[in-house]
Amino acid sequence: MRILIDATSVLLRSAGIKSYTYHWIENLRATADGDEISAFPLLTKLGRLDHERSVLSPAATYARLGLLYFVNVPGNPAIDWMATGADVFHLSNQVRNAPRKVLLTATIHDLTCWLMPELHTPANVRADKSFAEHVLRRARRLIAVSENSRQDAIRLLGLHPDRIDVIHSGVSNAYFTAQPLAAPKPYVLFVGTIEPRKNVETLLDAWHLVRPEMRAAFDLLVVGATGWGSDRTLGRLQASPDGVRYRGYVEESELPAITAGASAFVYPSLYEGFGFPVAQAMACGVPVITSNNSCLPEIAGAGALLVDPRSPAEIALALDRLLTSSSLSAQIGSEGRRRAENYRWTTCAQRSLEFFRKAAG
Repeated sequence: MRILIDATSVLLRSAGIKSYTYHWIENLRATADGDEISAFPLLTKLGRLDHERSVLSPAATYARLGLLYFVNVPGNPAIDWMATGADVFHLSNQVRNAPRKVLLTATIHDLTCWLMPELHTPANVRADKSFAEHVLRRARRLIAVSENSRQDAIRLLGLHPDRIDVIHSGVSNAYFTAQPLAAPKPYVLFVGTIEPRKNVETLLDAWHLVRPEMRAAFDLLVVGATGWGSDRTLGRLQASPDGVRYRGYVEESELPAITAGASAFVYPSLYEGFGFPVAQAMACGVPVITSNNSCLPEIAGAGALLVDPRSPAEIALALDRLLTSSSLSAQIGSEGRRRAENYRWTTCAQRSLEFFRKAAG
């Protein structure tokens, strides 16, 4: 069977979906036995994963993005020609002119463009709604990265439950074996793009409520590239409030050690489809504090303290509990590591190949 996957995200500046696409394709290729995994547009080999730039050279990237723009011209039949020979074409929201002569599948990451459109740019909202109309409603089968995303798609898009399979995303093996980063001072860690949905403003408010002696003993380390709508948050971070350090974007290869070295990981996102940073921290055995919404209770299980992400006081209390109780910290970290075993990329790839075979009949 030949499976063609839209990998456009690996050419763009992106975070979660880029990680998903990159690791998913690499593990599908490593796991496939007799199946051919091809990547659109004409991506035979993926380079190094970097969220800030393409996995290919600038020239190779521009050529492929030019091809994408060409096939996206309304009414252009070129996309069907590109899919010739494929049994399944797994699309993303970057392909606006969906092919009609090949079986379609797709991944549902989250429905925040419907639930919280104010947390996205207008362009993102338009792209996701077009994707739902032209791909999700037409696709033979769909992957949801969590049961929560599956239920959102059923409720908000009216998709039939039997068409959607839940296949949790994976965590890179590097997190399961990471050695802690040596740091001059213990730290609490946040990793995520600096944008409204990640709710860093409330995290900074919560840190201000943490007792002064705790802020003297621990730093709050914020790691993440700048996103849209981030000027105010960046201003606060760059002002270096008491005990807060902002590292900006960190290379993918450095993140496992930074994560493993944290005394606690805090992630008060307003909504997630899977929540890679939470699963990664759990794989490192780091105790997690995260939101009591969306997929996060599903993904974390007993491996996290759950809080109302809009309550600085609740986040601060959870930080105080973890940082002052070595037994609670060890318990949460151990439960998280056990839970993270469910999120191996090899498991995701095996289940995905079964999904494609089911879709193709």
